[in-house]
Amino acid sequence: MYQTIEASIKAEIIEKKSKFIADLIYVSSEEMAEQEIQKIRKQYYDARHHCYAYRIQKDQEFVLKSSDDGEPSGTAGAPMLNLLVQNNLANVLVVVTRYFGGILLGTGGLVRAYTSATQKAIEEAELVTEEPGVVVQIEVNYPQTDFVKYYCKKENIEIQNVFFEETVKFQLLMTKLEYERIQKLEKTKIKIESMEILEEKNIRKRQMTDIGKK
Repeated sequence: MYQTIEASIKAEIIEKKSKFIADLIYVSSEEMAEQEIQKIRKQYYDARHHCYAYRIQKDQEFVLKSSDDGEPSGTAGAPMLNLLVQNNLANVLVVVTRYFGGILLGTGGLVRAYTSATQKAIEEAELVTEEPGVVVQIEVNYPQTDFVKYYCKKENIEIQNVFFEETVKFQLLMTKLEYERIQKLEKTKIKIESMEILEEKNIRKRQMTDIGKK
């Protein structure tokens, strides 16, 4: 389990007349991250630097990449990436665009500026937990309908679709642990006629944390 952001956010700082604009963006793949980087480059086409870092969950591992985009080596991308790792953030891209203000900051000043812009964006973002999950379809008889709805509400399981046919089919988005639990429901009041996994899908859920504003 890791944290990610609920929605994209922008933050800005000024350091010795240089403007640093941090765009913190949710991404689910390397391809999506690269596309978002190009969008930022086009949006701020007249800026000198577009430094970035991203950390993406893929096949139970994390893909990490960063770029100083012309700044002295190690002064931008790596410190930005370190913040993502330290805050256990994943499926997140941060791009910090710099408009040069005419005053050289030095390597230490650059590290502080790029770190501060990234940290400000993280602090202003709404953070949520994310983990691998599944979309499961369960089939029950009509008398079981209210029991399923009550169970999902109690367990904070999202009901994505309900189909009323000869039986009632619920499509539920749940974590792997929740899937293990629902397999045991026949021992309770709910009798499930059939159950199948339709797809694997990451799940984001709000959770109070000590970083990020809530």
